[in-house]
Amino acid sequence: MNLDEDSSADSFFSDLIAAVEQQLNSPATPYVKQTYERLIKAGVSEDEAKEMIAECLAEESDAMFRGKREFDEKSYRLLLGSINPEG
Repeated sequence: MNLDEDSSADSFFSDLIAAVEQQLNSPATPYVKQTYERLIKAGVSEDEAKEMIAECLAEESDAMFRGKREFDEKSYRLLLGSINPEG
């Protein structure tokens, strides 16, 4: 991976974190806040919890792109539910 790819990946992940922060405050996505609170209660730091959620969002976004389909909220919720704060 070259420097431009690293920069693009960092920018993409920053965008994902921003999206997670919006979801945490949106009444349309209470399940994201519930996941976040579950992770915090399990001892995960706030930043790490957001990163774990962003990884799920990235996985669903990738599946959406590769499958040429719409965002699948049910799939995203399943990914969030499968986060194991213990690793």
